[in-house]
Amino acid sequence: MEPTTGKHSFLRNVMARVLLFGVLIIIVRFAFVVTIAGESCNIGDFCFFSLPENFSFIIAGSGARASAVNRVVRPAGPTQPDLYTSKDWIKAVHFYSSVFQDLITEGYLSPNSKSLCVETPNGQDVYALKEIGVSDSVGIFKKAFKPLVISSKTNRIAFDDDTFDFVFSGQGGFDKASRPLDLASEISRTLKPEGFVVVHVRAKDTYSFNSFLDLFNSCKLIKSHNIDGYDSSMPYIREIILQKHSGIFGRGVKEPGVNSVNKCSVPEHKRDLVRNAEPLIKEEPLKPWITLKRNIKNVKYLPSMVDISFKNRYVYVDVGARSYGSSIGSWFRKQYPKQNRTFDVYAIEADKTFHEEYRVKKGVTLLPYAAWVRNETLSFEINHDPGQEVKDKGRGMGRIQSVKLSKQDDESFNGEVDEIQGFDFAMWLKKTVTEKDFVVMKMDVEGTEFDLIPRLFKTGAICLIDEIFLECHYNRWQRCCPGQRSTKYEKTYGQCLGLFTSLRESGILVHQWW
Repeated sequence: MEPTTGKHSFLRNVMARVLLFGVLIIIVRFAFVVTIAGESCNIGDFCFFSLPENFSFIIAGSGARASAVNRVVRPAGPTQPDLYTSKDWIKAVHFYSSVFQDLITEGYLSPNSKSLCVETPNGQDVYALKEIGVSDSVGIFKKAFKPLVISSKTNRIAFDDDTFDFVFSGQGGFDKASRPLDLASEISRTLKPEGFVVVHVRAKDTYSFNSFLDLFNSCKLIKSHNIDGYDSSMPYIREIILQKHSGIFGRGVKEPGVNSVNKCSVPEHKRDLVRNAEPLIKEEPLKPWITLKRNIKNVKYLPSMVDISFKNRYVYVDVGARSYGSSIGSWFRKQYPKQNRTFDVYAIEADKTFHEEYRVKKGVTLLPYAAWVRNETLSFEINHDPGQEVKDKGRGMGRIQSVKLSKQDDESFNGEVDEIQGFDFAMWLKKTVTEKDFVVMKMDVEGTEFDLIPRLFKTGAICLIDEIFLECHYNRWQRCCPGQRSTKYEKTYGQCLGLFTSLRESGILVHQWW
């Protein structure tokens, strides 16, 4: 009987130890769910009771600004547990867990990293970080999703300078950002020197990729590669890893812009666009009013070739705008592919006849002056081609020149002349836009393009323009009078073709306009 009794005692000891081990697992899991993941106990994670509604925990932070968020936060309402157990939630968490584990393996992230996830509505990435042991993690979004995500504006993240070791932006947050430069600047500000930024974007082409890199002046590119996404909204993702330069704190970054010697070079990714553009019309058209108008169907617009998402502002400058319906309303607003971006529109028009209608046009800033190479008073000459009659004063196509030159030519000119104010267009452009903006320009200035384009090159302002629609004026064949050329302009079609060619050879995407 003694051997049997010993055997039963041994089995009881084994079962007791197994039971104690199981209880220990439940306790550890319970502690993780409540204290680390910050969830309530009604989601089936080995919990036997629900926590009271006033349960809370503290999100760690530092500094004066962080104190605003170092406060007690409570789990969200009754819909949150359903979200935590949904297939989409679990799928996203598994995806981000895999991403972060790879980053830990490669040395860009560690369990001790103080981490921030930006533009995260539901905090799956924050949860994934906590799941793999990066406990000091928090997310931000315009609307809080507590306890994982706090409310914060992306143009002023609620943390002090140099707070985080690791910042992550997933779910195409940068693709959706209305002002990506503001978001990039705030990420750079709150990131510690030598800290890492990891961003998931679409960025399929070299133009958008380089536009994205331009947002982060204080960081260097470490790695860029493609990975598969986890849902249909982003089936393919470009993962970009950046590191903040050592010795750069907060906002201590120099704006690149055009350098002090007014020289600029067009990057290779912009030159690629020129190589893919429609060919120039080499032979002078006999009926330019037909040929050039038809050519608009062949134009390869820049936004039809690349993604323009990662730009700070979107600007359209109409130099020689004439009436609102002449090109802004009839062409740019209706036909130019904007990729759902809102453009700031500037209309530059010296003819007073058109000024009044712009007062009631929303979203358009009128500059009632003449684009010129310097600030000075100019003569505005209304000169008509043969066969045209002057019906309304000021409604002819105006040509500008300095008052001094105009007085010398008074005897040979019989048209209408007004004095107007000219301004240095190139210097205005340099003060108005930056290299981080997307700038489209249409220029129709009755021959003054042969003065303005060289000035843009001389000042370096030409590199601020992404796409140009240029009407070049020459002694074209007249529609009214077969066999006769216009006497209004001295330049030839060959000189116009040379102007277009020089622009394209310099890497500027320019189109022949009419």
